Amino acid sequence: MSANVRERWLDERLYAGRALGRDVWPDLRAAAMQLAARIRQIKAAEPGRVVVLSPFHYVSQYANIYVVDNVREALGLASLSVVSGVPRDVYGNDAQMIPSLRVLYTYDENGRDSRNGLGLRVIRTLRRDGVAVVFADVPPFALAKYPMETVSVKLSGRPARLHNGIFRLGAPVDATLLSFYLRFERGRFGIHIFDPIALADEAAPQRLADNIDTARRKNYPHWLFAGHPSVYHFAPVR
Repeated sequence: MSANVRERWLDERLYAGRALGRDVWPDLRAAAMQLAARIRQIKAAEPGRVVVLSPFHYVSQYANIYVVDNVREALGLASLSVVSGVPRDVYGNDAQMIPSLRVLYTYDENGRDSRNGLGLRVIRTLRRDGVAVVFADVPPFALAKYPMETVSVKLSGRPARLHNGIFRLGAPVDATLLSFYLRFERGRFGIHIFDPIALADEAAPQRLADNIDTARRKNYPHWLFAGHPSVYHFAPVR
């Protein structure tokens, strides 16, 4: 129940450190180096393969953004596109603070406008940069104001629904999904990186569901959706 309070405290410190030009969390930079190394491995094994980097909703959204921006830097990319669940400008001017991240969509009052043509923009950026960031564990309820495209899976042995966007966007370009989540214990950040998933694979939805289930069981107190009554289990016919 304290996850959202702690997230706000961490976000404020991250944002202040960024404004002052200080690397206040070297743990996050180390996590980014691990992710960048995994992305290089994928691309070395399969030249031309595009990668969707997918932070899960744990610990702090700004910490996730901090990590993916460091991944961008480690990969030598001038910019990186993000489909985000973080409202804009909560603590200041995000575009000024993190100019190298292009936000293709975020969950705010302008979401309807930024959602138009989103799929095409994501595919273009994947083909151009080879990497994009999508929060693939977003629960369908979070997009309830729009028609929900979902896919049937099982979570903890029960029927559940995942948002279908990541598969609809990634499959046409044969993208690989690389998911991870952050941990935070005793003042130190850690990271868990899942095995890559080929989004065109028929088993991809269930593999993502299994990863979400693993993260939820192992890191529940840090889950930003903890306690929500529906999340992935709800009555789709309603």
